[in-house]
Amino acid sequence: MLLSTVTPIVLTFNEAANIERNLAGLAWANRVVVVDSGSSDETVALVGRSANARFFTRPFDSHANQWNYALTQTGTETEWVLVLDADHMVTDELVRELEDLTPPSDVNGFRANFTYCLEGRALRGSLYPPTTVLFRRQHGRFVQDGHTQRVVCGGKIGELREKLLHDDRKPIERWLQSQARYMILEAAKLNAASWRELGWANRLRRLKVVAPFAVFLYCLFGKGLLFNGRAGLLYTLQRTTAEAILSIILLRQSLKRIVS
Repeated sequence: MLLSTVTPIVLTFNEAANIERNLAGLAWANRVVVVDSGSSDETVALVGRSANARFFTRPFDSHANQWNYALTQTGTETEWVLVLDADHMVTDELVRELEDLTPPSDVNGFRANFTYCLEGRALRGSLYPPTTVLFRRQHGRFVQDGHTQRVVCGGKIGELREKLLHDDRKPIERWLQSQARYMILEAAKLNAASWRELGWANRLRRLKVVAPFAVFLYCLFGKGLLFNGRAGLLYTLQRTTAEAILSIILLRQSLKRIVS
């Protein structure tokens, strides 16, 4: 069965609000690799309570480098790895799917969709993209992509039927600080690309004032979050705020170029 050949890998930085729930869903694994960026909260102690978790620390420079370190420098030897953020939760249904999974030899990875949750409340939809989370360790590596990373994995990529949960319960002030950092990196990515290289969504973002309004309408009505009540409105406002931060950064950069 596939489960015995899978090592889950989790990145952490001050994830006390999430890591216990994350590791509880990985109790089936013989070994869970946790790579931390120097947490100052209770993350280290909470990881230490998990019998199958192995803790590593590496100073953060980029998400891609953290993941690649986890793949190559933590003694991981299994054929497959399951790569998760600390706010990603594995459900019992997904565990059963992994247990029964028999990948063809030409399939080197699997992509998963996410159910986005706010304080445990599942939303009807989100802007969170499907991601390759399960792949053959020796066939995958990470490259930086704006504020985040993506897996480069040779061969075919399959689709998992069951979804992961995204359920981040860190304080809102941490979320705001993270979005400011993320959007600086997203602005650099947008500015480095030509107009032709950008997809339609990133073209809207580079127009600066359009994306926040488009995201607000799309989340609330296109994704149906209007019917999720307060949780849906909160998510809509969070994504609108993130795009507004990006617009502010892009506008300020363009203003500086004009002035100089």
